[in-house]
Amino acid sequence: MRSPVAQDAQRRIKELIVEHGLGPGDPLPTEAELMERFGVSRNSLREALKSLQAQRIVEIRHGFGTYVGSMSLEPLIDGLAFRTVVGHRRGEDSLLELLLLREALEAGLMSSLVGKLGADELAELDGLVRRMHEEVAADGAIAAATDRAFHLALYGPLANRLLSELLDAFWSAFHQSRAQDVGRSPEDADGVELARMHGRIVAAVRAGDAEAAEAAVHQHFDDIRGRLSRR
Repeated sequence: MRSPVAQDAQRRIKELIVEHGLGPGDPLPTEAELMERFGVSRNSLREALKSLQAQRIVEIRHGFGTYVGSMSLEPLIDGLAFRTVVGHRRGEDSLLELLLLREALEAGLMSSLVGKLGADELAELDGLVRRMHEEVAADGAIAAATDRAFHLALYGPLANRLLSELLDAFWSAFHQSRAQDVGRSPEDADGVELARMHGRIVAAVRAGDAEAAEAAVHQHFDDIRGRLSRR
């Protein structure tokens, strides 16, 4: 447990970042300056900085100083994946719960997505679906990187960076959980059908049919659930 002094220093460092309008990569004051500003010891300050580094709020570059971190959702991904795996091993439906969370968010976005994709975005999605079919033909499975790229490209036109990062976090947490559980994703069992499902989503979005797009997303997740239940 962090000491009260370190907790207070952590809070004040965050306030300093906000008040000065600092962003990722911007330098923070030196340790000596922060110690004097906050009236804390070196040990308490370093305890606060290490905690903030774990949250990706700061980045400690040994020999160079301390900078504002990436503030990525990586800690959320690791926490979600670990919690899911622990729950799954204990006989809980944690993997299905994470899948349901992804489904609710992705299907719910279809009405906002229809009409937002231009010719270039649709062409990129078409290319990713073709790549999926090529990967299945060559290796029998869709590469995780291609699946991830598809989801990022699909929701990118919403121009909501936080939403894109959150969707990617849920995707990553699910696949990390699967990797720690049995080593392969359930989608790999029938890559051809999975590629077709992604194609149906693109076709519905292209046609401007939000209802069909949402139905295609639900069908995709129903398929994954079916494969999980057959394990």
